[in-house]
Amino acid sequence: MTAGRIRRRSPVLTLAMLAFLIYFLLPLFWLAVASTKTTGDLFNSFGLWFGREFSLPDNLGRLFTAQDGVYGRWLLNTAIYAVVSAGGAALLAALGGYGFAKFPFRGNKALFGIVLGAIMVPSTALAIPTYLIFAKVGLVNTPWAIILPSLVNPFGLYLMRVYAEDAVPDSLLEAARIDGAGEFRIFRQVVMRLLAPGFVTVLLFTLVATWNNYFLPLIMLNNPSLYPVTVGLANWAAQASAGGGAAGDVLPLVVTGSLLSIIPLIAAFLMLQRYWQSGLTAGGVKQ
Repeated sequence: MTAGRIRRRSPVLTLAMLAFLIYFLLPLFWLAVASTKTTGDLFNSFGLWFGREFSLPDNLGRLFTAQDGVYGRWLLNTAIYAVVSAGGAALLAALGGYGFAKFPFRGNKALFGIVLGAIMVPSTALAIPTYLIFAKVGLVNTPWAIILPSLVNPFGLYLMRVYAEDAVPDSLLEAARIDGAGEFRIFRQVVMRLLAPGFVTVLLFTLVATWNNYFLPLIMLNNPSLYPVTVGLANWAAQASAGGGAAGDVLPLVVTGSLLSIIPLIAAFLMLQRYWQSGLTAGGVKQ
């Protein structure tokens, strides 16, 4: 009887999950369909189906040749900002979380409380003060203006601290110290292997946040060659909304560029999915 109850599915929950699935996949489907259309088809055809012409190859060709191929530069900039920021933020979060979890010191709880408070502060509220500080030291309009603020991840630090408490046994640390290993060697060769799932989880979260970041690059950068995809496509979209002449032909490039910009994120999730899933669940397992 119990097994039968477990196997029984709820039609209401099934319909709810299907509704959520459609809700999340519908914009992606629209984006994929819209990238195959010309400017005229974007306005004159049904939004969720293909137009009279299949213009995806032409849109891709014009996308990478427009303005001397600046889109490729934007895509490369985005990849550099996101990968460097995500790797650095995940490493700092792992170091900090491990330190909070396994090295008791005076003020540990107070400092961790500050970290929890920092999670509540929206990043947009810190953008203007960050700009003023970076302007004083001459880092505005440089890649460091995007990378350095992205290295600070309070939520990642909190996540790694909670994960390290259960994932890293104290007995294993004591055994490594008895064998004469230094603290950095223990962290590099022992702790990082145990924290790998949590590390990848923070890496993915930071990668997505930096890849999709718009407001910080908007105020920090004024050189188009340093723009990420988000700011570059927004400028093209502003040209398209202005209308008139060649500006109208920019709209298919914005749609096609948006489609290409999400493919690396999808690939990252697919490649790191198993680490991400275990990272979300392993912290709840007691040793």
